[in-house]
Amino acid sequence: MFSVAREFSFSYGHRLYRYDGKCRRLHGHNAKVRVEILGDENGAKLDDQGMALDFAKMKSTLGRWIDEELDHRVFLSSDDPLADALDAANDPPIRVDGNPTAEALAKLIFDRARCDGLNVVRVDFWETEKCRATYRA
Repeated sequence: MFSVAREFSFSYGHRLYRYDGKCRRLHGHNAKVRVEILGDENGAKLDDQGMALDFAKMKSTLGRWIDEELDHRVFLSSDDPLADALDAANDPPIRVDGNPTAEALAKLIFDRARCDGLNVVRVDFWETEKCRATYRA
């Protein structure tokens, strides 16, 4: 089976609403994301250029979205009252169902890759150098 992977990075802020720990406070991270893609449905074929998928395509689709939509943004739970305050300040957060955990952000990126037509099979999301969440197909 053939697959390719590309890493992306971005900075973001978040807090875990109704969480009893340090992460209940608004704070930031420098995330690293690794996205693994199969070139075709089974990962058995390469294209005419001998590639499962051109890395440039990953950069121009998913990488562009990460840079334009996720980098230097704040992620908050949909029911977090801080989200309304940021809306009022004309700096809207990205609202997610539940808490904006590393797991939730891995799935968000996975789902976007699928929407971009990429045959994504796995997203690894490092919130810190030592803490990683994975979402798989």
